[in-house]
Amino acid sequence: MKLVAAAKVRRAQAAVLGGRPFAENLVKTLYGVNQKVRSDDLDSPLTEIRPVKNVLLLSIGGDRGLCGAYNTFLLKKVLQRTKELEGMGIGVKHMAVGRKMASWLKRRADEYELLNGVEMKSLLNPKAAADEQADALSSFAEEVLTSFVDGEVDKVEIVYTKFKSLIGSDPIIQTLLPLTPKGEICDTNGVCVDADEDEIFKLTTKDGDLKIETEKETINTDAGYEGFMFEQPPNEVVDAILPLYMDSTILRSLQESLASELAARMNAMSAACDNADELKTTLSRLYNKGRQAKVTSEILEIVAGADAL
Repeated sequence: MKLVAAAKVRRAQAAVLGGRPFAENLVKTLYGVNQKVRSDDLDSPLTEIRPVKNVLLLSIGGDRGLCGAYNTFLLKKVLQRTKELEGMGIGVKHMAVGRKMASWLKRRADEYELLNGVEMKSLLNPKAAADEQADALSSFAEEVLTSFVDGEVDKVEIVYTKFKSLIGSDPIIQTLLPLTPKGEICDTNGVCVDADEDEIFKLTTKDGDLKIETEKETINTDAGYEGFMFEQPPNEVVDAILPLYMDSTILRSLQESLASELAARMNAMSAACDNADELKTTLSRLYNKGRQAKVTSEILEIVAGADAL
């Protein structure tokens, strides 16, 4: 199962790299639009900042177990954030990706308001066609978008596990909506990462062992829009791009979470194999000691009988 999980991590890596060109062009267009007009002039429903009365927590977990404390750490992060928001008098609503998280919230419907819960495989299914996956992701993102635009919630935060290495991944919280005109992603502490800054991971081997290499890349935001004129008003361009950018952000979070789950499963299966080998060695020693003791006892009985004769 460790090797199977490693192969799936490689596929997750390929998915991240495969979606990168689309994300790069979105970022270039966003920066190009902002070069043509001032941010203050842009008015989009997705960038509207209003008093926060209700927050939607979008949590991304796993469908299965056998992955150590991966789902437990994510659940603790969600409950901690829920308690913080409720302590400030803010209502909290939940949407969950992953069978484990969704079923946990459904069993406690009297404590937590769950708007929707879907399985990870319904959004990221390697056996499904690309068009089918795209439709499933778009409909899910549209549900998140509608809840914000209709005023059902005033802020959307996404809780997922950021992939760092094969031995460590941390659950983080980021603000998904409202978006900034340039597409920065900010955490709950106000620390923002520019949309043109990206970090990708690569699964490699070194001295026969699996190893993760991460590298930061900066997207060239010079799209050459200085000599272009936009036929549509800037607001219409931004309204068309920002939903796509939000879809891209959700997809990236899903891919990172899936890679983190698979890495956790690799470690859990590796630890299980090591424990099984250790148990086998301990039992073999115990059985050998018992066999040797029995043989020694029989020899002593034979010798004692011979001496008696």
